[in-house]
Amino acid sequence: MKKTIFILSVALVFLLIIWVVVRMHRADTVTHGDYQASTRDEKTTIYDIDDLEGQVAQIIPVGGFDYIRGGAQTENTMRRNESAFDMVDIYPRVMSGVDNPDTRTQILGIDISMPIIAAPAAAHGLAHVSAEAGSARGVAAAGTIMSVSTYASSTLAEVAGAGNGAPQWFQLYLSKDDVANRALVKSAENQGYRAIILTVDAPIGGNRVRDARNNFKFPLDLPNVPRSGGQGIGAIFAAAKNDLTPFDIMRVKSWTDLPIIVKGIQHPDDAEVAIAAGADAIWVSNHGGRQLDGAPAAFDVLPEIAKRVNKRVPIIFDSGIRRGQHVFKAIASGADVVAIGRPVIYGLALGGWRGVESVFEYLKTDLQRVMWLAGAQTVEEIKDIELRPRCMTAQCVEM
Repeated sequence: MKKTIFILSVALVFLLIIWVVVRMHRADTVTHGDYQASTRDEKTTIYDIDDLEGQVAQIIPVGGFDYIRGGAQTENTMRRNESAFDMVDIYPRVMSGVDNPDTRTQILGIDISMPIIAAPAAAHGLAHVSAEAGSARGVAAAGTIMSVSTYASSTLAEVAGAGNGAPQWFQLYLSKDDVANRALVKSAENQGYRAIILTVDAPIGGNRVRDARNNFKFPLDLPNVPRSGGQGIGAIFAAAKNDLTPFDIMRVKSWTDLPIIVKGIQHPDDAEVAIAAGADAIWVSNHGGRQLDGAPAAFDVLPEIAKRVNKRVPIIFDSGIRRGQHVFKAIASGADVVAIGRPVIYGLALGGWRGVESVFEYLKTDLQRVMWLAGAQTVEEIKDIELRPRCMTAQCVEM
């Protein structure tokens, strides 16, 4: 009898330990129905941005993580977005007299602490309960620009309030309803957003195999999209305007006095068309490798687009930025500022708004280090630096 009581006591203690461990794990999550998003609120120690992906995979559900992390089809273009930066090198420069490089710059009349802004990305609520409002607070603390997607899981008012006056841009996916489109633009204008980003590279969704395998549907509503909860991204894209033309740029410009940034440019001719239609800035991006698999890396097309634009309008660049050297190389190749998407959401999941701030602080410090070693005192000086094409099998790759 005593032996039985002892065994039962041990079993109860063991079950209690398991219960405590599970409760401690779930303390970092919050439930949207059956979906659990992080509630962490802490500064995040970052040694390398690449480390964050694996850490986030441990704390949010697989469907949400794969949606955030995944690319189109084989994900080859997504991988090339990062590896393309390795095809050019930065000349180290010595005795340049550089001291404490200045990362401050300006874009569309907005002063920012670094040439790095937040790219628009859908459904930050998959990562953290504070969603885009949390991201906006972290971006504001870092002294740069927050871009908010039509497919955000926070309202425009919530994001604007969290930014507390910091500069924000609104990214517009045109729907088939122009009345609703115009209302969104006017709402953003009334909330104090400083520019409209018109995304033109997503008339339909890319073949996102991870989402299909997971049968992923948004577990939370996207306030700007009617009946979005329970839908997949493919269905949401299908409800958008699928036959975009340059006249859509003109139409959006007629609704507002805010600058119009055309996002998703991957060919010099399209940059030319966008500028002719009234674009106030060009955003070079392949949607983080989430649309057309088999497309070039975004960085590979940046120099030729920048050459065609020829400084007529500013150029924003995204897709694959993970390090200070990537920021440096993009600016030296024609970008005025760069944008980051997944790293922002990873920081949000790992530490809430403080995690987002940590991501920007890491990249700013890393960029400053590269500037110091490459002999660039200011961001403007980076633009005058020539990169060295890397040679392969005795043949140099031309950029």
